[in-house]
This record gives sequence, C-alpha cells and structure tokens, in this order.
Amino acid sequence: MNNRTQAPIGIFDSGIGGLTVVKAVMETMPNENIIYFGDTARVPYGIKSIETIREYALQITDFLLKRNIKLILIACNSVSAVANQEIKDYCGAIPVLDVVEAGALAALEAPSENHHIGVIGTLATIGSEAYDKSIHSKNNLKKIYSRACPLLVPLAEEGWINNEISALVLHEYLKDFKDKNLDSLILGCTHYPLFKTQIEDYLRDTNTKVIDSAISIAKMANALLKSQKLINQSTESGVFECYVSDKPQRFQALAERFLGKRLNRIEIVNLK
Repeated sequence: MNNRTQAPIGIFDSGIGGLTVVKAVMETMPNENIIYFGDTARVPYGIKSIETIREYALQITDFLLKRNIKLILIACNSVSAVANQEIKDYCGAIPVLDVVEAGALAALEAPSENHHIGVIGTLATIGSEAYDKSIHSKNNLKKIYSRACPLLVPLAEEGWINNEISALVLHEYLKDFKDKNLDSLILGCTHYPLFKTQIEDYLRDTNTKVIDSAISIAKMANALLKSQKLINQSTESGVFECYVSDKPQRFQALAERFLGKRLNRIEIVNLK
C-alpha cells in the first residue's frame, strides 16, 4: 500500500466557512484524515487587498505542507480568485483544488435553458471576476450575473443563520436575480451554504438550481485521489485536526453546528 494514502487532506479558509467543505469531504470520503486551518484572527478576506490575501494564503499553505498533506483544498473563494496559481506554484507536486473551479464546473453541468448563471460572493471574489473567467474559458455563451454580498460572512460568523435580519439581508442581495431567468446560482463563498435553505426558498418560484461548491469540490477531490491511487484504504473513520489563528468565543459552538459533531480539540496557531 502507498504510504501516502494515509496522509491528510489539508483544507483552509479565512474563517469558519470552510468547515462546509470539511463536512462535504467527511461525507464523501469518511476514512480520510483532514487538517483544517481557519484564519479566524484575520477574517474576513473579502475586503482585503489582493497582496494581503496572497500573503496570508501562502502562510497557511506553508503551515499545511509542513504537516505532509497529500492534497490541498482551497475552501476560500477570495483566495481561489486571486492566489490560486501562487499556491499551486508553491505546492509543487502536491495537487491543489479550489472552490471557484469546482463551483464553475458544477454550474456548467447543471441543466440549462437560458444560459444564465448567477454568482454571489465577497467583494474580492466578485471584483476578480474569477467565476466569469472560469466559466467563459469553458463556455463563452453563458451570461453571468454577479453580486457581492459582504454582510453574509459576518452574519454566518455570528451564527445569525435563519432569522429576520438574515432574511432582510438576503432579500436585498437577491431581489435583482428574480427576473434574470437564472439556470443556476453559485454560492461563491463557503459561508454561504449555511444560508442555502433560505436562498432556495427565496428563489423557489424561479426554477434556479443553487450550487454548493463545497459539495462540488469534495466530489472533485474524491475523483482526483482515486485517479492517483491515494484514497485512504483504512476501515476506520478519518482523524480531524482543527487549527485556527484565534479562537472567538463562539467558534467551537459554531464549528460543531457546521459539522454536526463534537470537536475535542481546536488548537490556536500564530502564523506570523
């Protein structure tokens, strides 16, 4: 057996949102070991400069590489949008997948009548036009409608997932999509799947498929590891290690809500 099969998958995000990717990977590949890093001290990334996002992302990448991971999943759309290539170059032979590519492919594979795709994300992700570029590189007939939704990340981080405030914010952000005849709407931030039920309910009369890139990247990771014969063959459930750069008061409670399981240990690491 290839000893690399038991090496962990490294997953990172600017905060807690990437745990939606962790959950999807756990459900898709329950035997895989996972190391997660959430940069909770410096969240959100979406309002920061490209240079700053790249600096932070490479610091985290270095942290994960030192733990001998076999695959990196960029669970942060802002990083995927502006630092994808830098991370791939830094990782060398270690494969890297990102949520932008995963979400774009899922939208292109969804049933399409109008060739209209919506994208919601952070200011950095939408400003980079990363989804537009990824989609148009594969199908330039698609029309993309984008909207930055910066308030959704702090709402998710506060645990305000399904209340009157989140409903009002979602209405303000999504109202212009109602008449766009969208075939699909990409949740272009890993925090946003927490609002998926509310978003689907709001768009229920538009026949729009909501794309969760966390599920999409988990499927891509599974296919890649199988192709490289790196699937963990252990019959035991994988080990999950969680690292953060700061531990907000509610992090553990929110993390356990994201994952639907108890976390025994969350370690704080200073990357500076």
